[in-house]
Amino acid sequence: MITRACQLILCGFISTFIGFGCQDNEPERPVIRDYQPEDTNEKKEGIDYFLPDIDLSNWKVTLPISRESDNRPLEVKPPQILDYAKNEQVIPFMYNDSTDGSLVFFTYPDASTANSKYSRTELREQMEPGNNSVNWTLPQGGHMRGKLSVPEISKDENGNFHRTAVMQIHGILTDTQRDLIGQKDNNAPPILLIFWTDGKIRVKSKTLKNIEATGKDLLYTDAWESDKGKTFSQEVGHSSFILDIKASQGLLKVSLNDEETFIYEGVHMDKWGVFENYFKAGNYLLTKDKEAFAKVKYYELKVDH
Repeated sequence: MITRACQLILCGFISTFIGFGCQDNEPERPVIRDYQPEDTNEKKEGIDYFLPDIDLSNWKVTLPISRESDNRPLEVKPPQILDYAKNEQVIPFMYNDSTDGSLVFFTYPDASTANSKYSRTELREQMEPGNNSVNWTLPQGGHMRGKLSVPEISKDENGNFHRTAVMQIHGILTDTQRDLIGQKDNNAPPILLIFWTDGKIRVKSKTLKNIEATGKDLLYTDAWESDKGKTFSQEVGHSSFILDIKASQGLLKVSLNDEETFIYEGVHMDKWGVFENYFKAGNYLLTKDKEAFAKVKYYELKVDH
């Protein structure tokens, strides 16, 4: 049986060499993928071709396809991720578009992680390459900045665009915290989710259900709930935009195009300091509609602590 990933690769070859696309309701992919000039004396980066300004040394990627061993989503970690342009499992979902210097994240509903029902092609920060156990707290701080776009995304049966999460700050329990509350894994809620929704950028955070909670009571996922969310006034549509996230003790700042900023502070942020965190960036498609798909392009992505 030909997998969907293989079909996507085959479609790319057909489009490139024959001149027409596949007709099986699969979203069309760019003809040019990870183009590298054969003669660098004739072709010059920044003039004839463009590459994304992204260092993947401290990121792993989760893909919407399953591993054969246990049916969990396939992940590619450092240092293997650095060869993503040559990895046939990764190429259908994360690849360079050298026409505009972007790193493309393509996804559709398929395999999902243990604590989600949705699929993703998404980067997960690893402060120590290959290791999920080294993360950061709000008092330690973190800064992520990216230039990106959502050029293509499907619509539902009512003609409304689906939505996708393009950035996150996700919480994680230390092994000690996990054992303290008797949880089977290290999962904690995301303190920040940033969505592309109907051409605008929407931000959601978490609040404590009981602001008097302390100690281990803060560690349970059900101690927290999503806030009502905020939507930036500027419409980005399918054009590129800049997102900037600054995290510090008791404070989160989220900016769009360096023009409008949402600030989160107070008791909820103060008490979130109990968690460790990591950044995520990419394409987390929030639908299970069979024909759904989304394409997110990152032109720049930088993190520092």
